[in-house]
Amino acid sequence: MTTEEEKIIQKVFQRKDWNEIKTHDSWSIFKIMSEFVDGFETMSKIGPCVSIFGSARIKPDNEHYQLAVDTAYKLAQKGYGIITGGGPGIMEAGNKGANAAGGRSVGLNIDLPFEQHKNPYIDQDKFLQFNYFFVRKVMFMKYSQGYVVMPGGFGTLDELFEAITLIQTQKIGKFPIIMVGKSYWKGLIDWIKETMRDEEHNISDNDLDFFRVVDTAEEAVNTIDVFYSKYIHTPNF
Repeated sequence: MTTEEEKIIQKVFQRKDWNEIKTHDSWSIFKIMSEFVDGFETMSKIGPCVSIFGSARIKPDNEHYQLAVDTAYKLAQKGYGIITGGGPGIMEAGNKGANAAGGRSVGLNIDLPFEQHKNPYIDQDKFLQFNYFFVRKVMFMKYSQGYVVMPGGFGTLDELFEAITLIQTQKIGKFPIIMVGKSYWKGLIDWIKETMRDEEHNISDNDLDFFRVVDTAEEAVNTIDVFYSKYIHTPNF
């Protein structure tokens, strides 16, 4: 463990009395409320959007980066705004594609000690900065008409399974969740089918219908097009 990691742990677990905790929690409520208000005020004006998720570590010369650019470009041409986490990597690629197509380019940035910085392809009036992950996730979930999930890490999986869980538990209606990159996602999908479903019976066959795995931008865009040929665009809750 590094010295910096030790400092973070000590800060989190420093001794506080109940009055300190209560005071801190009360002020946190107001900060959380302000992020929700700013988010709702901004996002409610943008219109139908698709969120693109993926690793912040992927560089522009990576094939997944260009695939994200192409997917965002084609979605923007269809009239969808593109929402990303506002940072580098796949997030930058999504905003870049939307910007190149003249579409709406939205960035929901988060304060992090590393990796995260605002990319230059976000519309100035569509950029939001968050301190709380859970507030940011509500914005993605409420205002996205579809999720395009590119190769990524823990954060990408967090967003993916949050959406699947809310659909499974009927907290929101089913909407398109598209995982792009069959070879990347193969191991996870195999484990979901073979271990979660077949061996442990922790999910049912129908749960596999909550997402689709594709390889191309055209497949991703077509999946969303087909879905909304039957349904109207509205916020998810």
